Amino acid sequence: MVTNMPPYNHLADLIGRCPQLEPMAASIHEAADMFVACFLQGGNALIAGNGGSAADADHWSGELLKGFESRRPLTANERVGLPPEMGERLQRAVPCIPLSGFPALRTAVANDIDPSLDFAQLVMALGRSGSLFVGISTSGMAANVCNAAQVAQARGLKVLGLTGKSGGRLSVHCDLCLKVPETRTLLVQELHLPIYHTICLLIEEQLLNERTVFP
Repeated sequence: MVTNMPPYNHLADLIGRCPQLEPMAASIHEAADMFVACFLQGGNALIAGNGGSAADADHWSGELLKGFESRRPLTANERVGLPPEMGERLQRAVPCIPLSGFPALRTAVANDIDPSLDFAQLVMALGRSGSLFVGISTSGMAANVCNAAQVAQARGLKVLGLTGKSGGRLSVHCDLCLKVPETRTLLVQELHLPIYHTICLLIEEQLLNERTVFP
């Protein structure tokens, strides 16, 4: 039986499927709240990872940039100036940027400066007041993710980590680090996906409706 959990069915569903995540329930809810606070302040979310975690960064962002489990119709104000048929089809979104893209910038940084600073340079360029940096690293030791988290921290951004059991170096630079109870890369990744899907569901439930007005 799940105890001491925030009253969200999405979390109960997650724990039902992945009971080993029960001790993390409150922290997962807190992570969703970090996203909500970021977007309500007019900030953006910057998500970074390497390899499979790069795919997760892109996947996570995609769930926030269009409808996930709800249709997310535009508000009347958001439809102003749009053709009616377009306004009916577009969906509400929040500014979430996967730093795993930007191949020209990242390869230029790798060639001209230092490969471990590719994400850090993007945080310098794209981070703004109220922004949130999300670093995904199964070991918590990915140098470029840790460096980006350090830059985000120095610039006053909130920092959320998603790692394996130890948290590694990344956890030192996080306001909140979600450490799943596994150490093998594939098992860590198998738990990361249901966690960020649940965070997306909580964000969609709390924020992405016709009543919410963004700055």
